[in-house]
Amino acid sequence: MIRLSLLSIAFAVPLLFTFSAEAARLKDIANIRGVRSNQLVGYGVVVGLNGTGDSKSEFTNKSIERMLDRLGVKVNGKDVSSKSVAAVIVTANLPPFARSGNKLDITVSTLGDASSLKGGTLVQTPLRAADQQVYAVAQGSVVVGFSSQGVHETGARLPNGAMIERDIGQEFASRKMFRLTLHNPDFTTAARIVKVINKELAGKFSNALDAGTIDVVSPPPFEGKGVELLAMIESLDINPDQPARVVVNEKTGTVVIGHGVKISRVAIAHGDLAVKVGGEGAAGKKDGDRLMLMEESVNVGDIVKAMNKLGVTPKDLITILQSIKAAGALHGDLEIL
Repeated sequence: MIRLSLLSIAFAVPLLFTFSAEAARLKDIANIRGVRSNQLVGYGVVVGLNGTGDSKSEFTNKSIERMLDRLGVKVNGKDVSSKSVAAVIVTANLPPFARSGNKLDITVSTLGDASSLKGGTLVQTPLRAADQQVYAVAQGSVVVGFSSQGVHETGARLPNGAMIERDIGQEFASRKMFRLTLHNPDFTTAARIVKVINKELAGKFSNALDAGTIDVVSPPPFEGKGVELLAMIESLDINPDQPARVVVNEKTGTVVIGHGVKISRVAIAHGDLAVKVGGEGAAGKKDGDRLMLMEESVNVGDIVKAMNKLGVTPKDLITILQSIKAAGALHGDLEIL
């Protein structure tokens, strides 16, 4: 079978090839079970706005009432009306092994009809995880963000705007078993990982439970040294396998061809061009027609190169690939975005 070589070629059609020949670090294709971030969310108020806050709304007024009540000021929420205050939702990601006293970046988004958070200050807001426990507290001056249309003033970021209040993390040093989960489950990749790990540890200390889960038992030399063991394992080079797949984006005309996609013997006629894979020629084509003959057992990349030479447009290329797949001659998945 003919395989693609990595060449710097300018294509008329935006085209990308993916290869599995290059090894990747294990840490880049798999996660260690238990090492993950957690989402935090909280409800708060931003004060100090220059007349761009919420119009009179019940939940904003109640928020102001509760906030002032905590500060020892008794007011009736129904009597509160201020365009300098906005109700907001505060979100953040709590990293693994977070420790009390560390800072977090937070995002603030309006909840009501406030037109801008510019110049505002977020009042102390507790941030909770899915277990409803408070893990951080946010407060500070907000900085409005930007979008492709310019300033996006109903959303803001606060770099280091939250303080972590509770330690997060598991005791990895003394663990005797670790579980790896692949980002893209694949039986071949899982088997390769097991083989590489066992070779590195000089014994059968790793086994695959399925296409996406691999267990590693800590060998005697690494007893009580889980951190060192994981540091060694995650730096191992792995050759990840991948399914044969062609991905096309009809809006942009981009074609991404995965490793291993092949084409069976097929003849293609589209408008005034013809491409034939295998055989001596394309019957019924006149001398003035655009004609390209190719060897049998080529891959999709060779077909695309040939069509580029014939001046095929991105739209026509996508249509041809869909037709080849429908004819059963394209061996791989065809995904349309």
